[in-house]
Amino acid sequence: MEVSFGGTAADAAYAHVRCLLVPAILNHSVRVWLLADHLARREGIDTPERESLAVACLFHDVGTAHQHDGPQRFEVEGADAASAFLSRHRWPAPLIKGVWEAIALHTSPGIAERMGRLPRLVRVGVRADFGATELIETDGEDQLASALALFPRLNIESVLGKAVVAQALRCPGKAPSSSWPGGLLAAHLANPESTLPSSSA
Repeated sequence: MEVSFGGTAADAAYAHVRCLLVPAILNHSVRVWLLADHLARREGIDTPERESLAVACLFHDVGTAHQHDGPQRFEVEGADAASAFLSRHRWPAPLIKGVWEAIALHTSPGIAERMGRLPRLVRVGVRADFGATELIETDGEDQLASALALFPRLNIESVLGKAVVAQALRCPGKAPSSSWPGGLLAAHLANPESTLPSSSA
């Protein structure tokens, strides 16, 4: 089974992030797309917004890649990377802005859900992949289940948490105390041997 990402730029985005992300985070990003797209199609999303959603999902954790380990929070680094990618593909500024917001806000509960459909769908897709399955009705959806099974979890909770913490240890400014990265860093510093939770990215 092939997974379609809804357009030429989105397919190129997958090829791009596949070269940057470790397998667990890449698989998570694709599963977020599959879940968010499943909900989006039920809501009647149009083609341009659907492709924007795919790019946002695929790039939402690209800030964990060493190529994008800049001074800002990983969410913002990923949003900037997606914006640069879409600019090279000559996307209109309003669509780029929507993708940027969806990525930058995906760890911001209560905000992402109120900033428009794209941020809400990315946030819901992320939460659903980390266990909040009640957010997206998938009963009887054999095709979705088969597609998700193509991208195994590979201990994503630990892999993603460790990637975010490793960046924060090198650059504490990437993990403000009130942020999701900040919470992970605080938990690690309090108990370096603990298993890091990952429920929002």
